[in-house]
Amino acid sequence: MEHGTVPWLDWAVELQALAQAGLYYGKDPFDIERFQRVRDIAAEMLSRQADLPLETVKNLFCCETGYQTPKLDTRAAVFQKGRILLVRENSGKWSLPGGWVDVNVSVLENTVKEVREEAGLEVVPRRLIAVQDREKHNHPVYAWKVCKIFVLCDVVGGAFQPNSETTASKYFSLESLPPLAEEKNTEEQIRMCFQAFQAETWETRID
Repeated sequence: MEHGTVPWLDWAVELQALAQAGLYYGKDPFDIERFQRVRDIAAEMLSRQADLPLETVKNLFCCETGYQTPKLDTRAAVFQKGRILLVRENSGKWSLPGGWVDVNVSVLENTVKEVREEAGLEVVPRRLIAVQDREKHNHPVYAWKVCKIFVLCDVVGGAFQPNSETTASKYFSLESLPPLAEEKNTEEQIRMCFQAFQAETWETRID
């Protein structure tokens, strides 16, 4: 779902966030009914503009409660002999191991878990590289705010194992990167990871 020539996505996202907060904090039954209708309108806007079934949009866009906050995505930067680890997804494109932060783990625990699941490696987080606002760096823009967290990690064991998310793992130099899943990581972001790895000291980048 990408921004068009008018800011309809921004409007829909803001309407959904306001409605979600109203549904959570509202007490008056008539107000709750109104907030539900606002949420439905936001979903209908996205459904019409993105040409997706309304139920699909509601499942993606209207399934949370409480105050709306960004989702968290962790990406692990793992190096060996000056090359960075990438995993090949089912699409055939490559990404840093990572994914959505689960509700029952911390950011660092999730980073370790994702590397284990996608690359078969056991790692230890060593340095926080960056906390980025996804829509400033990656496309397409999503209908929800995402904070991407890049973590430099050291390998302490393991080996790649076949799994449902990735079909291979391999180390690459910056000059020989494969086709990237750019909705998850761009060449610019991977270059940043190289810079963090090579630096004696590193100041975490925050958008």
